[in-house]
Amino acid sequence: MVEPDCGAVHRGVPVAEALADLRLALTSRAIDDREISMQKQSRVHFQISSAGHEALGAGLARHLRGGHDWFFPYYRDLALCLGIGVTPYEVLLQAVGSAADPSSAGRQMPSHWGHAGLNVVTQSSPTGSQCLPAAGCAEATAMLQRRGPLPGTRVGADEVTYVSLGEGACSEGEFWESLNAATLRRLPLLYVVADNGWAISVPASEQAAAPVSELVAGFPGLEVRTVDGTDYFAVRRVAAEVVDAIRAGAGPALLHASVTRPYSHSSADTQSKYRSAADLAAEAARDPVARLEAELVDAGLLTDDEATALRDAVRREVADAATEALAAPRPDPASATDQVWALPDVGPATDASPAEPTTHEPAVAMGEAIRLTLHEQLAADPRVLVFGEDVADAPPDVLAEVEGKGGVFGITAGLQRTFGPERCFNTPLAEAGIIGRGVGLALRGLRPCPEIQFFDYIWPAMQQLKSEAATVRWRSNGAFTCPMVVRVAIGGYLTGGAIWHSQSGESIFAHVPGLLIAFPSRARDAVGLLRAAFQADDPVLFCEHKHLLRQPYTADPFPDAGFVIPFGQGDVRRQGDDLTLVTWGATVEKSLQAAARAASHLGVETEVIDLRTIAPWDRELVADSLSATHRLLVVHEDNLTAGFGAEVAAWAGEHCFADLDAPIARVGALDTHVAYEPTLERAILPQVDDIFGAIADLCTY
Repeated sequence: MVEPDCGAVHRGVPVAEALADLRLALTSRAIDDREISMQKQSRVHFQISSAGHEALGAGLARHLRGGHDWFFPYYRDLALCLGIGVTPYEVLLQAVGSAADPSSAGRQMPSHWGHAGLNVVTQSSPTGSQCLPAAGCAEATAMLQRRGPLPGTRVGADEVTYVSLGEGACSEGEFWESLNAATLRRLPLLYVVADNGWAISVPASEQAAAPVSELVAGFPGLEVRTVDGTDYFAVRRVAAEVVDAIRAGAGPALLHASVTRPYSHSSADTQSKYRSAADLAAEAARDPVARLEAELVDAGLLTDDEATALRDAVRREVADAATEALAAPRPDPASATDQVWALPDVGPATDASPAEPTTHEPAVAMGEAIRLTLHEQLAADPRVLVFGEDVADAPPDVLAEVEGKGGVFGITAGLQRTFGPERCFNTPLAEAGIIGRGVGLALRGLRPCPEIQFFDYIWPAMQQLKSEAATVRWRSNGAFTCPMVVRVAIGGYLTGGAIWHSQSGESIFAHVPGLLIAFPSRARDAVGLLRAAFQADDPVLFCEHKHLLRQPYTADPFPDAGFVIPFGQGDVRRQGDDLTLVTWGATVEKSLQAAARAASHLGVETEVIDLRTIAPWDRELVADSLSATHRLLVVHEDNLTAGFGAEVAAWAGEHCFADLDAPIARVGALDTHVAYEPTLERAILPQVDDIFGAIADLCTY
């Protein structure tokens, strides 16, 4: 190969770097070709290529630093990942599904990048959803640079967060929510939109009214650049300018790069079915790898023979890496449920028996107990952050003149005053944005506590909760975790709450592996569970029942600092030997009242178990109780059909059948929405009379 003069430059790029990046681009293409061949041999089970994106990835990688910057790449970023330090062998380990694959140990499809040592954050599949965690990651950078490194965190002086997506994914709302957050807070975030003109079979002309670089032009503070992504040297020039500006504190930027897609979308697609031969021929003429090679040859920096020898050498290296990857171990089937979550090690629960209020520890209702615990946690751990809609007290310029808001239920009152706007702050009204940013903050070692103001409006955040937060540990095989406590006001019995302020639905989230769920019914349990939640390294959905926040019967003396309740440990709220009643949330008190009536009217002693946590739930406590009572009633506020009581009943029927002397019974809400008018609301939601009637029926079976 021609040896360039020391310091030789071509089109502003050191020649040695251009030659090295040609080798990288060839390696990327050779990996794609090898994977396609292996997929046809059933040695690789899926393939999605980066062909056409090589010059863009190689050029960007020269200005980004693995292990220093943070990366949220998408599936066509093979060249970028190679450029920042991922090896061909590691790429092929993922392709064959090896247990040695550093990205997921065989759990994710190929091209779902992840490399903890290089700060390549474990990738999910939903298109565009990575933009919000990327914004949260960049937010963590800005925050840690202002505050200084905190325990368990690290930050570079000029680090950049990189996130990429295709032009089709720019249609996703999460992309736009992330742009709003990035520009609002001037985050060090680089968006790269690799535009190959197609979202599988849908052309860009059917995706948007204009190119994304035009659509985003109205965001103030967002630097928007376009580049021919098949021109390596143009990418180098523009990337250097954009990345240097972000490192200098200029705020976010979006690079819209035109690239090609010479291969089909994936091994499951055949693009000749919807693209003309002329279109594909024109695409081939713009091949970025051939273009870079030809330019280096034309400039006298590489001979044709040397180029041929280089391609051959790269193919041999990739073939050798593939052979080595095929010989690597496959995952042990017994490991399938490893790394779903790791329960916080808080030890056995402190004595949880109710105590009379003392002069130095007055009883507080559940809402106040949660408020005090949040103050306690922020004071104890500088990594804890509280944010969401209306959670702050007031804008700083009027804070001294007004009482302050502190959330619609007053639970976060005083946090901003005490800990400052860096630790408690308002967000845009965008539930996906709230949770997605929380994911990014958590990935950086912070302890975010986002609030969803009403459970009824949690659904826009479902993607971030289910596909991003809850899967982080499992999809990375434990290389990344997401320690985040999501507080949400839930439930009805509000007299006028109606359909949009009365929803339950915890069963839907109980179906999500990796998501812990707490649902306390009294003050001391809320404190103990919230303390445990902040010790978890996995996401927690902390359900705060709106009706219970200020009810006197939820009040307890505020527990001592050592009082922590382990997840998965229920509580026997009333002892009995005739019937087991399992419940949680607002129906605990109603069940206690029904049990007391059954004792006085029927002579039936009902054991009332408050599960306290839904994921996990205390199966052993239920089984122990049933071994003595032989009858089971499950009561919950959510709709009867497919409510979480169905899971409890099914498990008990499967595992405790020999102990049962009667069919398992359930009480839940009618299978309809909660109405506004009080008479209708009472008819829809479970009441004490309903529970008492079910006890009576079950005991006379």
